Amino acid sequence: MSFLVLLGALWLAHHWPPPSVLTVNHWHGALAQVLERSFNDGRAAHGVIAWSLGVMLPAAIVGAVLLMLHHWAAPLASLAGMGILYLLLDFRGFSTPAEEIASALRDSNAPAARSRLATWSGQPTEAFGAQEVACLAIETTLLRAHYGLFAPIFWFVLLGPAGAVLYRLSQSMDTTWGGTDTAFNQVARRIFYGLDWLPARFTAIGFAVVGDFEDALYCWRTQASAWPDRTKGIMLASGAGALGVHLGGTLPNRGILEFRPELGLGDAADADYLMSAVGLIWRVLVLMLVLLLLLTFSHWLGS
Repeated sequence: MSFLVLLGALWLAHHWPPPSVLTVNHWHGALAQVLERSFNDGRAAHGVIAWSLGVMLPAAIVGAVLLMLHHWAAPLASLAGMGILYLLLDFRGFSTPAEEIASALRDSNAPAARSRLATWSGQPTEAFGAQEVACLAIETTLLRAHYGLFAPIFWFVLLGPAGAVLYRLSQSMDTTWGGTDTAFNQVARRIFYGLDWLPARFTAIGFAVVGDFEDALYCWRTQASAWPDRTKGIMLASGAGALGVHLGGTLPNRGILEFRPELGLGDAADADYLMSAVGLIWRVLVLMLVLLLLLTFSHWLGS
């Protein structure tokens, strides 16, 4: 049933994306801020309490409710799980903005491309040229697909809808508390690092399998460690190698040049490579669905 639940949630999210007020980053971000204001005294112990209330408790409630529904009415539990995934998966969050930016770049409308990228990535882009816009857009596409799609699916396969809830709320908590570096705030960062360790490598392997396998592994092995965030570096290096494009490099940021390690091999980023990144995401998603379908068949045959 997991395959059908996931397929149904993806179909709903693709055709009828949930309103922004129901997205995790909207409502849970507000909850995370309330918990931080209420519990943050700089101590890790209170960070654990706040994180447990904001992440573990909702995930446990979801798991318990779905377990009871499964015993009473399995079809109803499947529908509830589908609805939860529908609200958690950011299915069009990587493709629609990327396609809009690529269209603006192809029309030589640099101001529109910069404006859309700034809204999407949250970074200042007023000094970017077309190549820099395409580069950052590809990086954002790869990371958004991981955090909003691949990693939640990974945890859904392992732990059911409660696993996807655990991951997405943990990511929201890490994003909201990431502005300061106290023992309280580091709790969310460390827990999310642990939750993301395996999914990030699964995503990187997926990029390699559906793209240029040898270049993806080479870039992963030789370039990922140079990126400031090692976990993101693994995914970006593998994605860049799979696409055959250069990512990273220097970016102008509020009048200051931001020096970043170079990732990938091949040509400079442009609109075509941005659309290739969207295609790469779709192929990884198909790969995940095929693997889940095979696991479902093997379970049925073994039961």
